[in-house]
Amino acid sequence: RLVAPWPCPLRMSRSAELSGFGSHVASEAVLGALPVGQNSPQQPPLGLYAEQLSGTAFTAPRATNQRSWLYRIAPSVGGSASEPLPSRLQADFSDAAAVAAPDPHRWRPLPLPTGAPVTFVEGLVTMCGAGGPALKEGVAIHLYSCNAPMLDTAFSNSDGDLLLVPQAGALHVVTEFGRMSVEPREVCVVPRGVRFAASPAAGSSGARGYVLETFGPHFRLPELGPIGANGLAEPRDFVYPHAWYEDRTCDFTVVTKLLGRLYATKRTHSVFDVVGWHGNYAPYKYDLRRFHAVNTVSVDHPDPSIFTVLTVPTNEPGVAAADFVIFPPRWLCAEGTFRPPYFHRNCMSEFMGLIDGVYDAKKGGKGGFEPGGCSYHGAGTPHGPDAAAVASASQADTSRPTKFDGGLAFMFETSALLRLTPFAADPSNGMLDTDYGACWEGLPRLFSSAGVANGSNGK
Repeated sequence: RLVAPWPCPLRMSRSAELSGFGSHVASEAVLGALPVGQNSPQQPPLGLYAEQLSGTAFTAPRATNQRSWLYRIAPSVGGSASEPLPSRLQADFSDAAAVAAPDPHRWRPLPLPTGAPVTFVEGLVTMCGAGGPALKEGVAIHLYSCNAPMLDTAFSNSDGDLLLVPQAGALHVVTEFGRMSVEPREVCVVPRGVRFAASPAAGSSGARGYVLETFGPHFRLPELGPIGANGLAEPRDFVYPHAWYEDRTCDFTVVTKLLGRLYATKRTHSVFDVVGWHGNYAPYKYDLRRFHAVNTVSVDHPDPSIFTVLTVPTNEPGVAAADFVIFPPRWLCAEGTFRPPYFHRNCMSEFMGLIDGVYDAKKGGKGGFEPGGCSYHGAGTPHGPDAAAVASASQADTSRPTKFDGGLAFMFETSALLRLTPFAADPSNGMLDTDYGACWEGLPRLFSSAGVANGSNGK
């Protein structure tokens, strides 16, 4: 059985990494596992089977075409008939299955399980979404909370790509392509169809975090425009796992998510049996501490798009089906400026999470925006800093730069109009903060028409 802890390097030397976003890379756990000069020889090396995993249509343009060749001990075919499994996942966000949310929403953290073992897949719950996997458009946002390893089990998502954002506790992620350890302040992406097992780190009380699922195109790096050739998330800081395999016969379960439902099929051996692979379609991880933040050096608060790590485009230029945005430690030096995020009504939908510390526009801790908690402000929903943040920032000395390093928040932003799942909208779940709107009470009315010349900004 695959039992944590297993030998899994938390850190690799920089020279040993397979790096470069979107790169074509190759890795073999046994020298000679990869064929030379062709992908599917009549007899692959070492008695392996050649299998292609396609991430795009065969005829997708070369610039966007994604696929990998895997050389494995046994092909993926076979297994018992699939049986449905219960879950708290959802992919139907129609009016009959989900709830429109015109008001701001905030939730406390999803509790870590106690008592009975709960695996990563069992601990997933859907919060909101739009569109659906059937037509490959839209997104879903989930939370996870688990305390048990996925033993003799793999998970595969046929509906879309998964962006995992750990908040409490590291995840050991075993994939067909190799192994990764992903801790808070790191993220990993598992593309559609890749089989993997995610387990809490050995000796921990569990793991908790957030998941962004995209039903359409794959993640890519945002365009830099006038920023230039460098900045934000550097391509070389995205790393892929080295090939790793186990040659093990056992009672093994593959859980597949298809159209929002889970199905289990039995195998007679571990599916983590890929001895070598090459291609540009593979899971990868990124350390958010490597993000190169840019900011204003004069006045005003820039739009949060300057903190975009990954994006999923739509057919409309500049409009994203999904953006993954972080609010990292950074210097604030705008003079005569209200430095926290401004009051806002957005044409996009915003789902925020807090990995650690505090968010500079909201009160932290219990009764505020807690690490592990989340908030949702739909398209057109007014939102912004709370009354305490306004009072403090309005009187702050902006003649000197300050460094914000008190926490790491992030945002899943989408052009889609999201609906909440019944779970997320239910106050009895113990997570919904029904007093969230009170954070804006006490904002003073300071307007006075006396003493201000037309066109003055109050300086």
